[in-house]
This record gives sequence, structure tokens and C-alpha cells, in this order.
Amino acid sequence: MNPGSPEQGVVQVSAGRELKVAVVQPALRVADEEWNMRRVEDLVRDAVREHQPEIVVLPEAYNTPNVYHPKLQRTHVPIDGAPYQLLKKMANEHGCGVSGGYVSLRGSQPRHSYVLAEPDGTTYIHDKDEPSVWEYCYYTAGRDDGIFTTPYGRVGAAMGFETARTRTARRMREAGVQLILSGDCWPSNPAWRPLQKTFEREQEYFMLWAADTPSVLARAVGAPAAVAYHVGPVDSYTPGLPGVPYPTIMTGQSQIVAADGHVLARMSYDDGEGSIGASVTVGTPQPVDGIPSSFWLRPNTFLMNVVWHYMKAHGRVRFKYNLHMRRFSWCGEFHDDLPGYNPGTSKQGSTQYSGPGPYDARSLPKPGRPLAQRLFNRSWVLAPGVTSMLEADQEPCSTISVGAVPEAGDRAS
Repeated sequence: MNPGSPEQGVVQVSAGRELKVAVVQPALRVADEEWNMRRVEDLVRDAVREHQPEIVVLPEAYNTPNVYHPKLQRTHVPIDGAPYQLLKKMANEHGCGVSGGYVSLRGSQPRHSYVLAEPDGTTYIHDKDEPSVWEYCYYTAGRDDGIFTTPYGRVGAAMGFETARTRTARRMREAGVQLILSGDCWPSNPAWRPLQKTFEREQEYFMLWAADTPSVLARAVGAPAAVAYHVGPVDSYTPGLPGVPYPTIMTGQSQIVAADGHVLARMSYDDGEGSIGASVTVGTPQPVDGIPSSFWLRPNTFLMNVVWHYMKAHGRVRFKYNLHMRRFSWCGEFHDDLPGYNPGTSKQGSTQYSGPGPYDARSLPKPGRPLAQRLFNRSWVLAPGVTSMLEADQEPCSTISVGAVPEAGDRAS
């Protein structure tokens, strides 16, 4: 049992509390759920032995990589199914929190759910706010904000491309998130020889984009982040092009980063499977960067945006078609749901902790552009101490406008 784990009672979160976190980077098989969960269980056991963490972070889709493949029409599981039970089992066995994601069935809706389990049986559940690319073929958008009030502090959960979106950073910052837990399953560009030069260029940028994402999100929210990625080669098919293979890789780039974006531990693609561990400071959030009004926290390429919109459109149509043709194994079934917060044995009757609140990305107002306002209200701010260097006959000031044009009389004098 780890010191300070929730199993020993309430953990008091104060400014500057140190929290040991481990992140697992697995190489998994498409739709081979039993093998994948055994592999993940081994990796978590190794991570606990090596790092002695208070939380272990797994990626989204930890029971099977989320790619475009007909087998994934049959891999949805009830929200309280085997992946959920394994997270609870590992948390209890190792005396630490364990988080991970999987495509679930909640009532009549398929979602991509991310669960944080604690040793006493407590669970918190977040559904991804929007499927990404071909994921639209398999599940629908969630309706919660992914903010958990836990013994570790106020946790913000995110999955996949959620970690790269401005609305994720915005909702986490507004909620005062102190710790970001995220799991990513990022397949890359196809290894198609006829377009090798094009996709080499795209892949180079995409790998850098993946590597920067944890730090960019941490700096925007002002909280440390632990992000687990899948790694390794994976084979799937191409949406909208029947029979065309899509050989690719999972990016890797699992990281633990401080609130200012400093990378504390990292596993790249070349590091393969394994785990990393580091201590992060959980306290008052201190955002470093502004949040732009764009969809993405950082720009991506033209081709990446084209693929994003094409696969979204294809996925929406394909999901409705498969639903109509009853190609999903769960068609016609209704499964029990779970609330976003399920208190364990030590939290019965307590109101100190809570799960996510309601959130609908479709109803959000269009954000303003505060980062661009200096351009049209041009001014510059003097550094401390510079005002004393101004001429004695000038009025002391801290901001000088450069947008005003002198009157003709002033120019003459």
C-alpha cells in the first residue's frame, strides 16, 4: 500500500502537495481484448513495482486499439464490464488509483469512457466529448465536463484528440483543474508507398504534434499532466475505400509534465512498451499560456484538417448505416448505466467528492479572440524600472500607445 493512498483515508490536497504518478505505454492488438487486458495488467504491475505511484495512467481504448476495422463493431462492452472491473481490481490490488478508457455501452448509447478507479472501489467516469476521425463509426459524443473532485485534487480527464482541443483546456481552466489525466490512442498516417514523400512530411509534423500536446495542454490549464499513449505498428483499413489497407503506427510519446510544461518523464515511439514515473506538484492552477479561439490548441497541417473532416463525415454516415443494418453486436440491447461518480467503501455518505458535471460541446458560445486584441489596440508595456529612465518632463506611465497619429501642429513643433 502506498503512503497517502485513498485506501488509508482522506488525502488532504494543499498547495504544493507532491503526487507520484506512473504512465503506462502499451503495444496492443486490434480486437484481442483478453490478451490486451492481460498485457496491461502485467505492465501495471511492473509500473507499480518500479515507481511506487499513487496513480497509474493507462491510455484510452486500453482493451483494444481504436482503428478502422470491422472487428470493432463487436468490441463494445457494458460500462461495468470487464475493462471497468479490471481497473477496480488493479486499484484495489496495488493500493493506488488506476485510470484507463474503453468504448462502452451506457443504456442505449455507445460512448468512449475514461474511468479513474480508487483502491476503495470508488470510480469516476468521463465520456469523450466528440469522437475523432473514424471513431464516429463506433460511438457517440459524451455529455459531461470530465471534471472529478477526488482525494488527489480536482482532476480533469481527457482522451485522444480532446487533449489537443481548446474547449478541453477552456473547461479545465474554468473548473480550476489541478491535475490532468489523459489517455491517447493516436494512429498515424498510412504507409502507402506511392505517396511516401507526402506522408513522410505529414508524419514528421504529426509526431512533433503528439510530443508537444501534453505540455501545451498543461501550460494552458496551469496544471501538471500525465498522458498515456499507445505505441507500435497497427494494421487497419481505409474509411470510404473498401479493401484498401491502412498500415500505420501508434505514435507513443507518453509523458508526465509539470504545470509549466516542463517534461518530467517521457517515452517516445523508439522506447516501445513500458512505463515512466515522476512526482508532480498538485496545488493552485497557474496557467502559463493563453487559449486561442481556434478548434485546436496548436495549428495542424492542411492535409490533416482535410482528413479530419472527411473521416468525420464518413463516420457519421457509416454509424447510421451499421445501426440500421444491425451490424453492431449490441443492436437491440439495453444495458445498465452508471453515474459519473460511484463512491467506494470509505466515501459512503460523504459529500466531499464528486464526478463530472453536464457539458454539451454543441451549445458552447463562440469564443472571443483576446490574444489578437493587441493588434487592433496597439500598445506596449514598459518593463519594471524602465519608467525611471524616461525624461523628467514626461508623465510617468506604464503603457505607451503607438496607434495615435500626432496632430499637424504637434508635428510642426
